[in-house]
Amino acid sequence: MSVLQKIALVLVIIGAVNWGLVGFFQFDLVASIFGGQEAIASRIVYGLVGIAGLVSIGLLFKPVTAEETNRSYRTNH
Repeated sequence: MSVLQKIALVLVIIGAVNWGLVGFFQFDLVASIFGGQEAIASRIVYGLVGIAGLVSIGLLFKPVTAEETNRSYRTNH
């Protein structure tokens, strides 16, 4: 996994946690940290999370290499 994909994955996780908080508790963590949903910093974070989601779509279709399969097998057995 490339550095860009790892960064994208972290941002997607942040977005997922934020949406979970919104769904369960009606609390928008990003908005509360950066000064509301209309604040430029919040909009930048929302935009980055959205772009990260698009980048992460590629991970769904990335072929699994033999090395990754072997590494997974060794750590699980």
